[in-house]
Amino acid sequence: MIRTQVQLTEKQFAALKAMAAAEGVPMAELIRRGIDLITQVHGGVSRQDRVRRALAAAGRFHSGLGDLARRHDDYLEEAF
Repeated sequence: MIRTQVQLTEKQFAALKAMAAAEGVPMAELIRRGIDLITQVHGGVSRQDRVRRALAAAGRFHSGLGDLARRHDDYLEEAF
């Protein structure tokens, strides 16, 4: 393992310390887990590629609803 140093806010430190105590693991383990989650989400894809893929997908799907642009908040509320 490689040793490194990070700076946390007091709020982050307190939350991390409490979580580590509750799970019975070192704070460093929780930090490693967090880094694993972040790297999994991005999957090694650059920001530029993510933007390109998102723009390519925009407008390619149809909801079948004629009023989606006007009532999108209503539909979202119904979904939840």
